[in-house]
Amino acid sequence: MAALQAAAAAGLTRIGLQSAQAAEESAAVDNAPAIVVGSGYGGAVAALRLGQAGIRTLVLEMGRLWNTPGTDGKVFCSTAAPDQRSMWFRTRTEAPLATFLWLDLVNRDISAYPGVLDRVHFDHMSVYVGRGVGGGSLVNGGMAVTPLRSYFSEQFPTVDAGEMYHTYFPRARSELGVNSVDPTWFESTEWYRFTRTSRKAAANAGLKTTFVPNVYDFGYMEREAAGTATRSALGQEVIYGNNHGKRSLDTTYLASALGTGNVTINTLERVKAISRAGDGSWVLTADRIDNSGAVVETKQYNCTYLFLGGGSVGTTELLVRARDTGALSALDSSVGAGWGTNGNTMLGRANHIWDTTGANQSTMPVMGIDDWANADNPVFAEIAPLPIGFETWVSLYLAITRNRERATFTYDAASDGVKLGWSAAQSAVSVAMAKKLFDRINSANATIYRYDLFGSAGKVFADDFCYHPLGGCVLGKATDDYGRVKGYSKLYVTDGSLVPGSIGVNPFVTITALAERTMARVLVDDTAP
Repeated sequence: MAALQAAAAAGLTRIGLQSAQAAEESAAVDNAPAIVVGSGYGGAVAALRLGQAGIRTLVLEMGRLWNTPGTDGKVFCSTAAPDQRSMWFRTRTEAPLATFLWLDLVNRDISAYPGVLDRVHFDHMSVYVGRGVGGGSLVNGGMAVTPLRSYFSEQFPTVDAGEMYHTYFPRARSELGVNSVDPTWFESTEWYRFTRTSRKAAANAGLKTTFVPNVYDFGYMEREAAGTATRSALGQEVIYGNNHGKRSLDTTYLASALGTGNVTINTLERVKAISRAGDGSWVLTADRIDNSGAVVETKQYNCTYLFLGGGSVGTTELLVRARDTGALSALDSSVGAGWGTNGNTMLGRANHIWDTTGANQSTMPVMGIDDWANADNPVFAEIAPLPIGFETWVSLYLAITRNRERATFTYDAASDGVKLGWSAAQSAVSVAMAKKLFDRINSANATIYRYDLFGSAGKVFADDFCYHPLGGCVLGKATDDYGRVKGYSKLYVTDGSLVPGSIGVNPFVTITALAERTMARVLVDDTAP
């Protein structure tokens, strides 16, 4: 973390070794034996393990370094008072809740800026992604869930589940700083009344709930509640970043990577094309932008080893473009396929007036309704906060359903981008599964859905966005069983595009563990001594 802080203090857009001086000197580094595209979970793992192996590594991140306070003294803005820091080059925020009581009270007009949260739009589906050093770890709710072993094995039949659950999942959880809320504190604190109210409603329907670990430091959260620490999770901070308490990747994997002295991170650089030179090295073309979004330089990089960690959307777009423009024509035909939403859909319920959810709500979810074992309708529903500072009587949920629908990305020459073949009918599968579960809860509690949260009149289920984009370069199909891209050597995928559309829980621990597994094999088998 010291390297990140020093770089930010020096006003640098590129960060390198262990001091501001070293970072400034590293600004001239335009090539390295290994390049990692993206600094989210898979990219961060690759950077750390390459750096520890003594391999000079360059990370290219399209977002900015989030470590410089704004005029309010804070790095990130809150959910309740968003400004230009909130969204990636938007003039208005695009929060998942569009309205409250059908009034436009949630979103705000802002100035265009390389903000921390992006909502990438396709036909019938949009995807939330993080922009910055740390990727999605900067903007998620931190729920660090290990998937059910039987479902992991079903999704990854060629991966040794024993090795994953004995070695790589524990390694990922340790590096990520996973911890759990103190159950005694949870039962007594006002900040989780909303969760206890939802638990009661689920129990009335005969449904079980389970605690979920997180990467937010719960010791810090207890100090927030006691008034001895600056509020972050208890200060309405989450989707636009947390200023304190959260163990995002810039404080864990990436800080350790920089600490090896072998890793440099270049920020505000968007890789737009990859190809292979005649000598077998990799060639990357990247646009460097300024805070207005203007391209100030187009750069070319070369490397021997190329690791793609740009996320399900970013990595898949790069590979689909490369294949269909002929730059990497030997890529497998399955590149672009197998994409899914992890069955995401969001909804709200209206509680009785005596079942309060609380004016004060932590932004970090710690519990879910677990009905995944229901063979007829497997659903895991996160009990989500609605931290707007007053009593709403609303219980909010993000349902993860076992939606088997998949889509394919295709190259669009007119825009030099990709299109996603996802349909409204495919989203309806998740809605039907979530509705079946929550109809049970409403029936058992004599409650109803909320109809005022998602913009359109009468819309109950938010089925047009997802937080957990997965697939596009599925492990064992577009790649071998270790993320090596088929058709080319020394080209690797380490991110959520490896997961075949569904994992049944929040996916970042799975992505991290799979990346750890890939790096352990690659560093033994593929790199020169």
